[in-house]
Amino acid sequence: MLENYFPILLFILVGLAVGVGPLVLSRLVSPSKPDFAKNSPYECGFEAFEDARMKFDVRYYLVAILFILFDLEIAFLFPWAVVLQEIGLFGFLAMMVFLGVLVIGFIYEWMKGALEWD
Repeated sequence: MLENYFPILLFILVGLAVGVGPLVLSRLVSPSKPDFAKNSPYECGFEAFEDARMKFDVRYYLVAILFILFDLEIAFLFPWAVVLQEIGLFGFLAMMVFLGVLVIGFIYEWMKGALEWD
């Protein structure tokens, strides 16, 4: 009876080894020497260890929304490209309308300066 559960136990053990093994190995092998360069602001433009209620610049949210928008566009393009032969001209025109709306939005953002980073 218990031999039926052995593959499940083996799967759990291998999963834990793959998940926890690299973490333990990195703790053992890598040096932990924080310095000024490692603790300096990176990509976000503000100090990492300040008050939690500080105000963020709206540009961070704008960039996040733009990323989600164009990421979703690509997510819709892959399945569309796979079934393009089956959906025919109607599917092609529907996707061109979709892409046209996104391109108009992209041009609007570009003209408004939303993609400029000071």
